[in-house]
Amino acid sequence: MSEPLIIEYSSPGRKTGLLPEIDLPDKDRALSEYISEDYLRKEEPRFPEVSEVDVVRHYTLLSQKNYGLDTGIYPLESGTMKYNPKINEDIANLDRFKFLHPYQDEKLVQGSLEILYGLKEYLAEISGMDEVTLQPASGAHGEFAGLLIIKKHFESRGEKRTKVIVPDSAHGTNPASAAMAGFQVIEIESNLKGMVDIEKLKEIVNEDVAALMLTNPNTLGIFEKDIMKIAEIVHQAGGLLYYDGANMNAIMGYARPGDMNFDVMHFNLHKTFSTPHGGGGPGSGPVGVKEFLKPYLPVPVLSRRKIGEMTEYCWDYDRPDSIGKIHTFYGNYAVLLKAYSYIRCLGAGGLKASTENAVLNANYLKEKLKDEFLLPYQEDSLHEFVLSGLKQKEMGIPALQIAKRLLDYGQYAPTIYFPLVVKEAMMVEPTETESLRTLDKFVETMKIISREIKEKPELVKNAPQLTPVKKLDEVKAAREPDLRW
Repeated sequence: MSEPLIIEYSSPGRKTGLLPEIDLPDKDRALSEYISEDYLRKEEPRFPEVSEVDVVRHYTLLSQKNYGLDTGIYPLESGTMKYNPKINEDIANLDRFKFLHPYQDEKLVQGSLEILYGLKEYLAEISGMDEVTLQPASGAHGEFAGLLIIKKHFESRGEKRTKVIVPDSAHGTNPASAAMAGFQVIEIESNLKGMVDIEKLKEIVNEDVAALMLTNPNTLGIFEKDIMKIAEIVHQAGGLLYYDGANMNAIMGYARPGDMNFDVMHFNLHKTFSTPHGGGGPGSGPVGVKEFLKPYLPVPVLSRRKIGEMTEYCWDYDRPDSIGKIHTFYGNYAVLLKAYSYIRCLGAGGLKASTENAVLNANYLKEKLKDEFLLPYQEDSLHEFVLSGLKQKEMGIPALQIAKRLLDYGQYAPTIYFPLVVKEAMMVEPTETESLRTLDKFVETMKIISREIKEKPELVKNAPQLTPVKKLDEVKAAREPDLRW
């Protein structure tokens, strides 16, 4: 059933609650005295006049139409819509955490600072980095901070390096972050195996290159087997290696970016350490660096010192070479607590098992679907893989409609049309938490859609048909949006 807008419930005189009258002696004069005429309304706002039961039922019904990880699989490639265990939420919701204030004296929040310090030590150990800042509020924010660190490093050496190399399969935030940091972006093509073309890299690396931004495994789910050679080429030219942590959940416990000779990296706590993701809410993208880049970390840096037999944690603002402050206060505290809870609950063995299951689940799906759809790259893949819907496109059904038809079967669609190196791309990542039953259901649904394309293509062409909002006229929706109340 379709649910109307809240304004459509409106009926003159209906109210949800009672508010006291404004008790100013002359409220009209008070308003004109303190508020400019330009900011005063000339007419009453058109708010819906509804009862409490109208509001409760409306938003309850809307919530039941939502799709999320609590209701089904989210096979959304590098977005890694990872299940967030409820215990993480419980930990972050404890009164002793949620009622803290960032202006409290350090001596009164030593336990909290100890947790944050422990988290950055865990992240450093897992990644092979020497120091970590927890400030950045998202992966893209972490990229930007990491690139500012790289820029500051070269400025401190009197070098003006202007270029950053980005593979053609990179996440869109990579070139955007590099451009925001003031660099010129140089794209490098993938080879026929879906990896960095070593010979082309040699051609474009020179003294103008500040860094190569790389995801490993890359966005095709393929591990860059020549990573040590890539690092050597960039370092010999004086450049640095930046690791995009989007796919770190494919190597956690088995390989560390620091050991691959990366100099800077960001973590996506929502992708690897199971904190919330998307919806415009808080995120977290801590940045790790090697020892020689520590002076440039954003202020304040969380430090630890010994005072007699006691250990004290404190915020260090005395960092003359720092890139400055990049986040209000110290980062998204509640999200950091959830990542800490996840790491402590799983332990080293559990984190490694998480990687194993993520890789197993992805390869299971790949083997089940590679004959039904085109598999453009035959290299071994890790936690995600990319199918192509070219065969189906030749029958008149693009990847977009396959994705929409999945919605009719109550399942979320994979990422489509990314990475751009694959035509009609469908990028799948099931993560480690999905059961065999869920994976088999996804496989069967994809195979049903494939049969429908051959036998009843109109069902797929007109999808979705069973969702609250049916198939839209996309051109009309873009050019004539319905912006009614």
